[in-house]
Amino acid sequence: MKKLPSRKYLFPIPLAFILLGALFLLVRFLTGDTAEDRRFEAYTKELFTSEITSTTMNLHYTLADPAANGIEEYPISLGSAAASDSNLQAAETALAEQKEFLSSIDTSKLNDENQLIYQIIVQELKTQESAKGLDLLQEYLSPSLGVQAQLPILLCEYTFRTKQDILDYMALLKEVPEYFSQILDFEREKSKNGYFMNDAAADGVIAQCASFIENPDQICLESVFRQKLDSFQGLSEEEHSSLLQLHTKLISSCIIPAYQSLIDGLAELKGTGINDRGLAGLRGGQEYYLYLLRSQVGTSDSVDTIRQRMIRQLLSDSEEMQSILSSDPSLLTSDSISSSSQTPAEILETLQECIQTDFPALAQTDYEIKYVDESLEDYLSPAFYLTPPADTSSPNAIYINQASSMEGIELFTTLAHEGFPGHLYQTVYFARTNPQLVRYLYVPSGYVEGWATYVESYAYSYASGNPSLTRLLWLNRSINLCLYSLLDIGIHHDGWTMAETYAFLKQFGISDTATVSKIYEYIIETPANYLKYYYGYLNFLDIREAVRQKEGDHFSLKKFHEQVLELGPMPFDILRQQLGVSASQ
Repeated sequence: MKKLPSRKYLFPIPLAFILLGALFLLVRFLTGDTAEDRRFEAYTKELFTSEITSTTMNLHYTLADPAANGIEEYPISLGSAAASDSNLQAAETALAEQKEFLSSIDTSKLNDENQLIYQIIVQELKTQESAKGLDLLQEYLSPSLGVQAQLPILLCEYTFRTKQDILDYMALLKEVPEYFSQILDFEREKSKNGYFMNDAAADGVIAQCASFIENPDQICLESVFRQKLDSFQGLSEEEHSSLLQLHTKLISSCIIPAYQSLIDGLAELKGTGINDRGLAGLRGGQEYYLYLLRSQVGTSDSVDTIRQRMIRQLLSDSEEMQSILSSDPSLLTSDSISSSSQTPAEILETLQECIQTDFPALAQTDYEIKYVDESLEDYLSPAFYLTPPADTSSPNAIYINQASSMEGIELFTTLAHEGFPGHLYQTVYFARTNPQLVRYLYVPSGYVEGWATYVESYAYSYASGNPSLTRLLWLNRSINLCLYSLLDIGIHHDGWTMAETYAFLKQFGISDTATVSKIYEYIIETPANYLKYYYGYLNFLDIREAVRQKEGDHFSLKKFHEQVLELGPMPFDILRQQLGVSASQ
């Protein structure tokens, strides 16, 4: 007979502690929290802190309260644009150290959330490795999306939550000359190695810089800073006055000279750009293009796979468009969309009601509609959603650029893209799942912009008016994005010339030389940009149909959208795995 252990070796434990211990073990069991999880989460927390404090802009726009997240001190920096050997070596060393640590993790002991994060990080490291030796193909300056265009916006929208924010902002202004100096050194290195931009792009950046500082007394940063300071609570009159004077001084001594230095530096380098085509015309250009597809679009598909998928969609959309028009030719001249009379606020309210059938509910979300400052209208998109800090998910603001004169169906679908069920809805929904902060480091634009483009197709059906007409307008939008995305591949991967671009567009009725030239130059300046929107959209479309095929009669569109939103931004192949479908489906 088996003997029981002698009671003299058993120490009495209070019942409360027994219950507490049982509860602790139960929680550990249910959550899957293990020593390996804790080790991995310590690493991801350190990784997040390191990455987010590398630039003050990143920190400010990602965390409203750094101290609450363990970040008490941080350097004031706009980042480094220097392509020095030491910087490159440091990056390679950091990459190697991350790989070494990750290889030591036993993923079988991680909970589901950490396994997903592990997979995302490992794939990102592989993507970064693929860009080794291609540093000079990076471009900081471009007329459309360059640093010189984005910086004024980021500075103007730099929220003053505390006095420290104001001091950080002032310190950032002092950093601009050095940062621009590094960018110019980088451009000189590009020029020396045959990677400098073409003359049209250089002229565009120079003109933009000149326009920005043309009237120093009316520079947008001044008026916006005054407005933010006036609305900030907690400053004495003396502090308020002193800050205004200091700001004016920093604009004249730092910002204007920095932009002038860009003008002068680019003027000197102009003419050294020997490539008037896309990335394909540069050494390593095709490899860099593949890197952009992986890092920005979030796809690991081959260029040929991407091209063939878009061609299939082009044919499908064209056939549907022809079918609609053959049934009702009068649609070509129709503009009867009743939503044109709605204000932006009314449109956003309407959209929140319309999406309830197809998309999961989102608890009450506060947001506001703002209008772009007149001084910034020439630099900004027709509308945009300013992503709030990850630790607050607020404020949520949609900015409308009145210079774009949007109305009717264009305004309706644009607000769907930026608001509900687009960027604002997707951002807040994911934030309310309380993801680990490290997830905010890995947000492929293809997921974010692809989602917002995907939901546009629903928005067109929500708009009041003739359903055939709204469907026709969406098909036209899809076809346009498809053509520009095919051009993106043709120019940057296949090396199409202006003549080849003209021949391609002429097949679709676009034969104006000036128009073709503008399209060609824009795509040269923004490689892979259209694909973030369009191929991202096609991925969501294909994943939806794959899940529908897998689930059959049990498929629920709302449930599918809920799953995608809860999983959050990630590369599309990982998203497919999470949903249990393959690319072949």
